[in-house]
Amino acid sequence: MRGDSIPGKADGGRDTRMLHGIIGVLLGLSGPVVYAIVAPVVFFEAAIFVGFFCPGKTTIIVAGVLAGQGKVPLIPLLLVVVAAAVAGDAAGYEIGRRSGTRLVTARACRPYRKHISRGQRLISERGSFAVFAGRFLPLMRALMPALAGSVRMPYGRFVLFNALGNLLWGLGFTLGGYFAGEAFRRVVELVGQGVAVVVALGVTVAVVIWTVRRRRGGRGSCEDPETA
Repeated sequence: MRGDSIPGKADGGRDTRMLHGIIGVLLGLSGPVVYAIVAPVVFFEAAIFVGFFCPGKTTIIVAGVLAGQGKVPLIPLLLVVVAAAVAGDAAGYEIGRRSGTRLVTARACRPYRKHISRGQRLISERGSFAVFAGRFLPLMRALMPALAGSVRMPYGRFVLFNALGNLLWGLGFTLGGYFAGEAFRRVVELVGQGVAVVVALGVTVAVVIWTVRRRRGGRGSCEDPETA
């Protein structure tokens, strides 16, 4: 984790640059190289808390766009996304199980204690369902597997709800990107590549801005439990 700085709105510029960078790199790739980038990004999002910085959702949306453009097969991409998410969460669970309460009291976790408290409250109130819901919540996606492990949630229950959440998350966002890519290809056929590129850039910027604002909103709600 990053020093003792608390995530906040000041990170917006960094987040936007990161998202632009990943989008730019992925859109220029095709074939197995896409898998080689998507798999570790999705895996490490929850495995070692890099979900605070690692935009897994944006990555799989862009990968879905590439599948829609015919640059990478859709079915293998879906399998890679879901498998990497399940494996990453399993690693996060194991880290939490081995760390126990030290996960909460560790110095490196101090900037995120309010987020951790929110995750603990979700587990206390919702049980295994918190693992499923956490996959769709900003920041909780990175924290929930380790928190489930730290409270010794039965592994069978964790795997079931985690797999369901990852399946819906992976299919939903990858297919969303896929249909966007398919639409782009049809626009190219109708109006030409130049106009289509301009439209795609506008949509990409809109998605980046929306994603950053969602992440900011998630951070704000985590920092103020009363308004969460």
